[in-house]
Amino acid sequence: MTVVIFFIDAVDDFGHWIGMFIRRLGIERGAPQSCAGGRSCPDILELADGDFAVIGADITRHADKLSSVGAGCGPGETMVRIPRAVLVRARADIPTAV
Repeated sequence: MTVVIFFIDAVDDFGHWIGMFIRRLGIERGAPQSCAGGRSCPDILELADGDFAVIGADITRHADKLSSVGAGCGPGETMVRIPRAVLVRARADIPTAV
C-alpha cells in the first residue's frame, strides 16, 4: 500500500482542523482519473484523524426526504452523492474496526 499525505490548512464547520489527507480509498496512486483534469471527480479520502472526507455532487436539497428513513442533515452538514463504483472500489480500503 502506498501512503500519500496531502497537507491543507482548513477548519471544518464543527471547528475541527483538517490538516492532512492520508490517502485516496479504492484508487492506486497514479491510476487514471475517471474525469478530465482531476476536477469534479467523486472520491473518498482518509483524514489523519481517522475520519473520512467524501467528494461528490451536492444533493442536500433532497435531505428533507430523509426523515422517512430516520436520517437528515444537521447544521453544517452536506449530503453528497457518489457513484456506486467509487464506494465499491473503496470497500477493501475501509477499516472493519472502529
